[in-house]
Amino acid sequence: MSQNQVWQDFLAEHGQGSVVDGTVASVVPFGAFLEVAPGIHALLHASGWTAEPAVGASLSVRILDIDEEKQRLSVAPA
Repeated sequence: MSQNQVWQDFLAEHGQGSVVDGTVASVVPFGAFLEVAPGIHALLHASGWTAEPAVGASLSVRILDIDEEKQRLSVAPA
């Protein structure tokens, strides 16, 4: 399955405001990237957490913004 198809399938089930579970894939100075579906990553900005999450941690997040063109998601703690 192509990345575009994975992205379209994800968007068919989840929209702005949806709550999804994700796994922290990496932590960077400005936030953390979570894998919310196979091949789909979202950015949790550092201002959205009270303590830095550990890589591998599971988090429930709410989708704040969807950039379909760039295939990017912005999320906040649910």
